[in-house]
Amino acid sequence: MNKNPVAWRHGTPARTAVLLVNLGTPEAPTATAVRRYLAEFLGDPRVVEIPRALWMLILHGIILRVRPKKSAAKYATIWTDAGSPLLVHTEAQTKLLADTLRQRGHDLIVTWAMRYAGNGPRSIPAVLEQLRADNATRILLLPMYPQYSASTTGTAIDQALNWLTGLRNQPELRYVRNFADDTGYINAVADKVRAHWQSNPPPALPDPSYRLVMSFHGLPERNLKLGDPYFCECHKTARLVAEALDLPPESVVTTFQSRFGKAKWLQPYTEPTLIDLAKRGVKRIDILCPGFVADCLETLEEINMEVRSAFLTAGGEHFHYLNCLNENASWINALTTLTERHLAGWPLRTTSSTALEQQAARAKALGALE
Repeated sequence: MNKNPVAWRHGTPARTAVLLVNLGTPEAPTATAVRRYLAEFLGDPRVVEIPRALWMLILHGIILRVRPKKSAAKYATIWTDAGSPLLVHTEAQTKLLADTLRQRGHDLIVTWAMRYAGNGPRSIPAVLEQLRADNATRILLLPMYPQYSASTTGTAIDQALNWLTGLRNQPELRYVRNFADDTGYINAVADKVRAHWQSNPPPALPDPSYRLVMSFHGLPERNLKLGDPYFCECHKTARLVAEALDLPPESVVTTFQSRFGKAKWLQPYTEPTLIDLAKRGVKRIDILCPGFVADCLETLEEINMEVRSAFLTAGGEHFHYLNCLNENASWINALTTLTERHLAGWPLRTTSSTALEQQAARAKALGALE
């Protein structure tokens, strides 16, 4: 990223900015685009923590030769006319957050970036550079991952701090570490379940034929042993959502999906668990993915297609996937409140050039009086 100094004009109004960050997405559902995306994503040492030289041989010698075509076919099943669902929802959430902050009286720059976007205009460094050019001297980084992991939030923060290093005129930078137990977020997730139950009432609970499943993205079990708090934060979120819904413990199951490779990952695994539940007589599953705030490949294809098929094939009868929070009004309000809390103490309105000139004139006049 170009670290040349941005032209500075004295008297330029200072701005406060909010930068939403999500994972990233291929530019198109093609093998070429997916290969480019996976090379950056799986090439991140925060994501795959095995000896670098060995992993590069495996990644470029095997995985990037085989996986892109298969993944592209999966992306094609969920792609929309507007593009990747993750991209579409991230853009929409950013706009709604900006609108709600404005309605609450705040004058802020609100924009978004992706952790894995190559050197494109939506990479974290590129967007931060644009914010600096727009004289954002205070920037709040908001990774859209409720539960902290070094491989998600951590790597987004790394990239922002790497951009900051070496700048002569550094902006103030804050970041939201997690919001796994944020009351607004928990209530927004619970509201999604309640809304679903209004049109699809569950049996009187507890009932052996019903389960509410909360599926989170998996990580290698090794990460937990090394001190990553993700597993614990996922279980805390699931517990708080279940409490908000007043659910008996036997009606709730917490699982982990998207296993990659042969290593042992966080358990129980989502698909095998649902197959086992079906074989043990569970007929209805309501499943949601609280670790994702926007629908994407892992929710729309993996859960709503692959896991659905596995459960029904194993003997289940009713499979209901509940969409992610996306543009849900209670979530946008919760996101706005979360943002306000982390902006506390920063000016939330831009000081106009005219006001700056008036302040300078008053200072000059006071100086003359002395």
